[in-house]
Amino acid sequence: MGANMKKGEKQGVGAIIVAAGQGERMGGVAKLFAPLGDKPLLLRTVHPFQKCRLVDRIVVVVSGEKELQCRQLLTGEEWSKVSHICLGGKRRQDSVAAGLAQLDKCDWVIVHDGARPLVTIDLIEHGLAAAKETGAAVAAVPVKDTIKLAGDDRIIHQTPPRQNLWAVQTPQVFRTDIITEAYQQANEDVTDDASLVEKLGYPVKLYMGAYDNIKITTPDDLALAGMLWQRYER
Repeated sequence: MGANMKKGEKQGVGAIIVAAGQGERMGGVAKLFAPLGDKPLLLRTVHPFQKCRLVDRIVVVVSGEKELQCRQLLTGEEWSKVSHICLGGKRRQDSVAAGLAQLDKCDWVIVHDGARPLVTIDLIEHGLAAAKETGAAVAAVPVKDTIKLAGDDRIIHQTPPRQNLWAVQTPQVFRTDIITEAYQQANEDVTDDASLVEKLGYPVKLYMGAYDNIKITTPDDLALAGMLWQRYER
């Protein structure tokens, strides 16, 4: 149990679903609204956070052209935890910062990619438990392939030990004061929230993610997610 948590104390938990990407590699398919089972992908992503007993509020960050359709989808009692649908920025970190601004009264923040629809309630809860050890935790899976480091000329420079390599996913969970400080100090482009926290010297805990927790980037990813979805019952 983290040093800032008293026994029996309820702490607010907010989730930021980052869905403001442009999806350039989707070949014209609007992935957020692409069907996965009988519902749009975005609803599949948000649903576990709505159902998770530990999550109090959800902020969905979208791009301007998707805002109206997202608002139409995420209405009604079924999405009662969705407190804000706000506009993101040009960079992923701008979008996360926009979501953070809506969660000032939460003690913990979960950041999750809108394009990872196979997230589960267990992954969310395990992330919160891991984060309470250090203040920050990220889902990750051990790398299965051998990784090579190469220069621009594609000549191999190094083969790092595979047993020490992890592929990072989301959810990523942070104590609010830590992730807020990280974003206040950010002065470079990043694709991973944990890297900002690491730069400040805070320890970040890896917890076991899931190989099924894929990010939809291409039409092939969407087809794979459709096959994987058949294993899930929600």
